[in-house]
Amino acid sequence: MCPGTLTLYRSARIGGLALLLSVPWGPCPAEPCRLGQLAELPVTMSGLRPLVHAAVNGTDALFVADSGSIFDMLSPAAARRFGLRLEPLPPSFRLHGVGGEAAAWVTTVATFRIFGIDYHRANFVVAGNGLGEDIVGVLGQNVLRLGDVEYDLANGVIRLIRERGDCSKSSLVYWAKDSGAPFSALDIDAVTAEGPHTEGHAFLNGKKIRVMFDTGSPTSLLTLEAAKRAGVTPQTPGAVHAGFVLGVGRRATETWVAPFDSFRIGDEEVQRTRLRIGDTGMTDVDMLVGVDFFLSHRVLVANAQHKLYFTYNGGPVFNLTTQESGTKVRADSGGAPSAAAGEAAPAAAAGPAAAAGAAAAGAAGVLPEEPKDADAFARRGAAFSARREYPQAIADLTRATELAPREARYFYQRGMAYWSHEQADEALADFDQAIQLKGDDVPSLVARAQLRARRHVPGMELVPDLEAADRAAPREADVRLALGNLYMYAEIFPAAAAQYSKWIDTHGSDGIEAAGALGLRCGARAFGDLDLDHALDDCNKALARRADVAVFLESRGIVYLRLGKTDRALADFEAALHQQPRLAWALYGRGLARLRKGQTEAGNADLAAATALSAGLPEKAGRYGLKP
Repeated sequence: MCPGTLTLYRSARIGGLALLLSVPWGPCPAEPCRLGQLAELPVTMSGLRPLVHAAVNGTDALFVADSGSIFDMLSPAAARRFGLRLEPLPPSFRLHGVGGEAAAWVTTVATFRIFGIDYHRANFVVAGNGLGEDIVGVLGQNVLRLGDVEYDLANGVIRLIRERGDCSKSSLVYWAKDSGAPFSALDIDAVTAEGPHTEGHAFLNGKKIRVMFDTGSPTSLLTLEAAKRAGVTPQTPGAVHAGFVLGVGRRATETWVAPFDSFRIGDEEVQRTRLRIGDTGMTDVDMLVGVDFFLSHRVLVANAQHKLYFTYNGGPVFNLTTQESGTKVRADSGGAPSAAAGEAAPAAAAGPAAAAGAAAAGAAGVLPEEPKDADAFARRGAAFSARREYPQAIADLTRATELAPREARYFYQRGMAYWSHEQADEALADFDQAIQLKGDDVPSLVARAQLRARRHVPGMELVPDLEAADRAAPREADVRLALGNLYMYAEIFPAAAAQYSKWIDTHGSDGIEAAGALGLRCGARAFGDLDLDHALDDCNKALARRADVAVFLESRGIVYLRLGKTDRALADFEAALHQQPRLAWALYGRGLARLRKGQTEAGNADLAAATALSAGLPEKAGRYGLKP
């Protein structure tokens, strides 16, 4: 038998995909266990999305590292952007995920570059909704199962690992080997070409559930059925509505954050925790263990051993932000990412690691390694930001700006961390510096305009930044929606509608995201008294896909009011207020409709209620030609 020791080595380079796939997996009894690093993939967290760079036909592109996807995928918008030809998939092929089934095609990329190597005629599935932030697609298990895989997102890196020798009885948590830090181990299913997902079991309120480890899911998500088996429903006392999330499917998933007595995974247990639950449409797993878990843990998926190892990094295990994810359907003039509090750290552990796990409960866990250059500092800073540990993020990003003072994106990233930490003056200074270094830096231009809008500066003062971003951004860029929202704030409705049109023209009018864009364009046309017949068509299409969005009804009510269709306007305002009773424009619109129908007392009461919610609304409505 080989000794149960662990030796580390690093391979000089990757020889290519074919070589990676030819690496033998079997143990070598004559040799001790050794781990070698096949490749290292830098990861920058953007909120709760782990982003990696690759190149499609020579063009740099951002992908989400998605362990929950079997295939490498491109969005339909990205396929159009790169001029790729779509081919039908076999009739038996079905793509399912959060939100149900999605339409899918296949395309071939002439040259795909990753790990510094060009792969020719690479196949991608084309499907799903856009991912925002100009992300073109996901890298799935095609890439991530080329060996064992280590997710060290707190340090901004994913590593592909190869075992050599007899590792069957060795613990592979090499980063905790010298420190003796506590770790947990979990049995996982054997991976195959047909079933490459990383899946195992956990325990929820003592009930066994099946979990899939999914870095493509920004937050961990439990099915309603699994929650019910554990005795929890959306009606359970303490459960709160948490908005909607978008997956690969055609519908948005409504979610709640609900209390649970315990969640145990491997040798780690979190007591008196809260988890996100929703009608995901998943039938083969009970829970997606998402990026929030990966940020609070360092994870090694040892495919050859059929085990998953992890150590606790510190901070909340699950992200519990209670706001809508995905395409925003309401122009809100921008704002920093919200920072909702998570739950407690792991409070106890079960099994052999109980004492060590309990010691880690209130501590920092396994400390991140010290970065070696500006980009590594920036990636770790982005991970700290994603974990809402803003002082640490600011410190790392400050070090990045010191090491690379001409790199605009580090100032932008630090500005976003400052903003999230409620240091708006410092954030503005960083956005100014980024734009001084790179005058066409679209993220900084938009962020500066959003922050200034949040401070209620006159809308016309934002126009230079908006025009600069408009010139620099690709026509199909998702930032068009943010620009449209900012033009709405500035009350330049034709420009807002034009921005939404650029996005719709390049993304199509199907799908959940398109519903949001159509609803936004309807609002711009409604409030600007522009092309009302097309505005009505926009709202009708948006509501056909998302009848649950009150602001779509509100916008259509404004259109009907302008068209003189008072009864229809009144019905839409009533429906909107049924969903959101404090929707100021719907109250004001209902007041105008009631006055037109001679319901003077009720109409004036609505106008007064709307004014109480938004003191400047009557003056604004007068500017828009919406007067009693």
